[in-house]
Amino acid sequence: MNDHNWLVEQFEAHRNHLQAVAYRMLGSLSEADDALQESCIRLSRSDTSGVENFGGWLTTIVSRVCFDMLRSRKSRRQELTMVSIPEPVTSRQDGSDPEHEALMADSVGLAMLVVLEKLNPAERIAFVLHDIFALSFSEIAPIIGRNEAAARQLASRARRRVQDADATTETAEFQCKRELVDAFFAASRNGNFEKLLSVLDPNVVLRNDPVFAPVANAPVVRGSEAVAKLAKQFADRARSMKPVLVNGSVGVIAGPLDQPIFILEFTVVDRKITEIGMIADQARLRRLDIAALND
Repeated sequence: MNDHNWLVEQFEAHRNHLQAVAYRMLGSLSEADDALQESCIRLSRSDTSGVENFGGWLTTIVSRVCFDMLRSRKSRRQELTMVSIPEPVTSRQDGSDPEHEALMADSVGLAMLVVLEKLNPAERIAFVLHDIFALSFSEIAPIIGRNEAAARQLASRARRRVQDADATTETAEFQCKRELVDAFFAASRNGNFEKLLSVLDPNVVLRNDPVFAPVANAPVVRGSEAVAKLAKQFADRARSMKPVLVNGSVGVIAGPLDQPIFILEFTVVDRKITEIGMIADQARLRRLDIAALND
């Protein structure tokens, strides 16, 4: 095997981790793919003779590419459309998308991504690499072109902003989503078909988890009428469900917090529910950060 093929093989072996790093930094799976493609090009031009920790070295390359992309985005005053960011829990349930499954396994959550968008590029890189991926400030400093003390200060500043945002979760967007989810389940419990239609986008998609037997024959349900009809059929179960925080976003749980039967996560656009995702697989449920949601 020649050196080029060996490098490509090593890159592919670390792809899931590198995809996760790029996604945290850029907040977009498509941009993360672009970053990995550019990193692969840079890799082909690099001297690896002195590399001892190949995974760490690849992380550095990807981080530098992401840093360049963030600075370019800022210089163009480019705003990331939050609608394009996937909800942390709405991945394919059949295991056919391993890169997205890797993001699921170590999810930062949509709420965190919103906060990260408000950080400048150096703050974001320093915070993500240190607080999420546990790189040392001595490793981070050369990536962002600062000394170690400056990198530490940038991460600290970013951390305070993230913590402040966590303390003010009840934003207008969050409250809107909470109201829509509450209205959806109130209508489900009462069998109010018209009310269900009023909170659902006409093209809403419900992605069920096939491991949950009652819905195994309908893994994907499309359209507001079809979703509303299914919700009415499960009115009795809806009465026992309650809202929770799932990875920092509004969701609904069936069963107790410490042993859920399944959870539902919602995507909301323009004050309508556009997607509902179910997770019933116990391995996936254990990866989620589920917390009580106060009234």
